[in-house]
Formats: sequence, C-alpha cells, structure tokens
Amino acid sequence: MSQSQTPESTVDVDVAAEQAAVEDTNVQQDPEVLLAKIAELEAQVKDVQARANADMYNFQKRVERETDNAKKYALEKFAGSLLDVVDNLERAIAAAPADSNQGLLDGVQLTHKALLTTLEKHHISVIDPAGQAFNADQHQAVGIDPNAPEGQVGNVLQKGYSLSGRLLRPAMVTVGQ
Repeated sequence: MSQSQTPESTVDVDVAAEQAAVEDTNVQQDPEVLLAKIAELEAQVKDVQARANADMYNFQKRVERETDNAKKYALEKFAGSLLDVVDNLERAIAAAPADSNQGLLDGVQLTHKALLTTLEKHHISVIDPAGQAFNADQHQAVGIDPNAPEGQVGNVLQKGYSLSGRLLRPAMVTVGQ
C-alpha cells in the first residue's frame, strides 16, 4: 500500500471492483446477451469451418493438378534428348546418294518412321511449319529468306517438337521479309 493511500481509500477501490465484477456477472447472465454471444460465436465457427474446407479443397485440386502435370511431362528431358536421334536419321536420309544401297536407306527410313510413331504414342508431335505463317511461340527465326512471302516460313532448318502441347524445341526457320 502506498503512503498516499489511506486504508479507507483502499477499501473504496476494492468495493468498486467488486461492484463492477457483480455487474459484469449480471450482464453475462442475461439470457438475451448470452444468446447473442452464442450466435456470434457459432457464426465465427461456421466461418472458420468454411474457410478450412475451402482451403482443403483448393489444396487437393492443386495437388491433383501438379501430379497430373508431373505425369504428363515426365518424359520431357528424355524426349528432348531423343530429338537429336530423329534429326540425325533425317540428315542420313537426306544425305544418302541416289546410287546408294537401297536396302540400307529403306532400313534407316523405317527406323525413322518407327521412332516418330513411338514419339507420337507418348504425345510428342512434330512442328513442321513449312509454308505456314511465322509463329514466334513455336518457331525460331534464324535468318531471312528473300524468296518467301512476307511473314511466311521459307525454309525449315530444323523441325520443332511439342510434348502434350508444351513446346520441347522450337522449329528453326528462315522467314520471308
């Protein structure tokens, strides 16, 4: 107890605190106030439950989407490395002289066709834009072709490929000016 407070003032403070506590108890025991408080708390609980359910639903959908994408694009790196094999087979076919061994050329062509068929089974498709309009999303312009119409692909230097709609490699082309 401090020197400025007298024993009577301490008693007055204690009595005032007890009266405030009794009034709070009386207010809390009022049925209308209690029912309003209960309704407010129930609304808060329902809101929290709804938010938790929405968060869980969004989480499940995101996990499903990420899992589907992981399955869909799991072959991306492997497929990208196979594209060099396809390119080399196409170069071998194009470079074969006219008087070459026809059986060997047929074998290389069949191997090329079998590889392309296998790639298509795994949703890898060829982007061959010869004669089409230039599309910067799928084509990479590496030069100008003076003989091609403006904005059109002139020569295809290297075909492009996509995996399930996602670009693996853009087609390297020359474009008309």
